[in-house]
Amino acid sequence: MGRKRAVLEYLESLPLVDHHCHGVFEADLDRAEFEAALTEADAPGPPGASLFDSQIGFALRRWCPPVLGLDAHAAPDDYLERRADLGAAEVNRRFLAASGLRAVCVDTGHAPQPVLGPAALGELVGADSHEVLRLETVAEEVAAEGVAASGFAAEVRSRIEARAPSVVAAKSIAAYRAGLEMPGHRPPDAEVAAAAGRLMRHLEPRVSEEPLHRFLVWCAVDAGLPVQFHVGYGDLDADLRRGDPLLLIGMLRAMNDAGVPAMLLHNYPYHRNAGYLAQVLPNVYVDAGLAMNNLGHRAHVLLCELLELAPFGKVLYSSDAYGLAELYFLGSLLFRHALAGQLAGGVDDGAWTDGDARRVAEMITRGTAERVYGL
Repeated sequence: MGRKRAVLEYLESLPLVDHHCHGVFEADLDRAEFEAALTEADAPGPPGASLFDSQIGFALRRWCPPVLGLDAHAAPDDYLERRADLGAAEVNRRFLAASGLRAVCVDTGHAPQPVLGPAALGELVGADSHEVLRLETVAEEVAAEGVAASGFAAEVRSRIEARAPSVVAAKSIAAYRAGLEMPGHRPPDAEVAAAAGRLMRHLEPRVSEEPLHRFLVWCAVDAGLPVQFHVGYGDLDADLRRGDPLLLIGMLRAMNDAGVPAMLLHNYPYHRNAGYLAQVLPNVYVDAGLAMNNLGHRAHVLLCELLELAPFGKVLYSSDAYGLAELYFLGSLLFRHALAGQLAGGVDDGAWTDGDARRVAEMITRGTAERVYGL
């Protein structure tokens, strides 16, 4: 226990790079709105079933109340009353400042409700902020403008190239729309134009055909951007059966040949598969974002399993926090605790030295992200 405490204190001294996150709500929330933000479900649970009675709910009650001046394990109603008294702006300030972040890489493509953007987030965190470009958003904007199907590909490619210097990565949500089974070759121009024509016939264009997702990934590769892929766990839009990163092997190999990093996000429950890909392909990097918060007290199990095969220098931190500033704070805290247990246990067992543990901690918390994204 003493060694874990020492490792944890060292980890707490290291600011994290959150390489994939989202904005936080600017408005105050009632209980139903707050609980809805704790789950990937589209609707609240049945009467009598509360998200506070879950791993994420108990983790929040354990760690978040002291940031608002309450005792740990405060009752949900007391917590929400204190939150309302302070107001959203002060709650956001406290949790973001307490997250211990060096930089945030913000995906701006998901904002069904008004949220703080990268600049405002960075100011509250007290850290550098960077944007991650959502590829499907670019394509849907072009489709909504009525560009001819024959000119769709050129216009999308031009916009991604124009944005590349001002963003640190691109993001694909193919897992939500078409699944991850994408071959590595480029889709033919005629196939892209035909799919674009179908896309533009919708009143609200939504990229859902595999060739378009593959085309968008190649646009990002050609622009020299690391490409983040949502993998596995997510809301009901995602068909989890088609979210296994092993399905992406053809595209990952092609990206490796092109010398472009592929960043596999979240990965639960396919995190062991993702770890394998990080081991066998030089360009593949992984994290355990999103699920870490949801697993709460069991978060250390997820991280340990991810690190079974994944080289330590290819693992990054992300919170995938969206909406609630608590998720930034909770994600960083659970991650540090989980990593401290893994590293301290290895030292105790003679698997590595204290010096090795510190070096690995620096890689995972920030060093690898800074190198891959050029921060």
